Amino acid sequence: MKKTPQDQILYLLKSRGDLTAGDIGVILDITKPGAQQNLAKAAREGLISFDDRAKGRGRPRRYWHLTEKGHARFPDRHSDLSVELLKSTETLFGTAGLEKLIQHREAETLTKYCQKLDKEASLEGKVAALAALRNGEGYMADWQGIDDGEYILIENHCPICAAAALCQGLCRSELEIFQKAFGGDATVERTDHILSGARRCAYRIKAR
Repeated sequence: MKKTPQDQILYLLKSRGDLTAGDIGVILDITKPGAQQNLAKAAREGLISFDDRAKGRGRPRRYWHLTEKGHARFPDRHSDLSVELLKSTETLFGTAGLEKLIQHREAETLTKYCQKLDKEASLEGKVAALAALRNGEGYMADWQGIDDGEYILIENHCPICAAAALCQGLCRSELEIFQKAFGGDATVERTDHILSGARRCAYRIKAR
């Protein structure tokens, strides 16, 4: 299904963060008034809001961002079922049982990731492969090189956010999976975290 201009704008704000109407017009190749019209419609629906920011001389610039309702347009995959299953696991088997479930998920995910990353000879190839895997899982993932032998993996969405909010071990586990998947080739550090209030999750990956 073809995305409407409003859907495209919501995706841009989700994946790139705060933008002006002019920024959106350039990226989507539409006029600034056209972008403003769609922004106004999304604002009336409670999907976006704005901040006016002064930068030097001249009029403040208006930056748009998603509201909580706007973020909800990007689904938390099977969130209700995941949360209930986690609660039931802890009720039936205790904290130790929940930790065992996390460890099992970690082992299976690590095996899948290693099968892909091990096919890549370079660290850059491994980072790209991991981003592709995460993007396929709904994390709206991307990557970029930031220095020689240093990269950043960006995840603009968390499709398991509700479950991770209930069970912090899931987030800890994901970082450990990344660290193990790169083995001795690189260090992995989480630099942004959605559950800590950031817009996205991001990981710095640096060659050893």
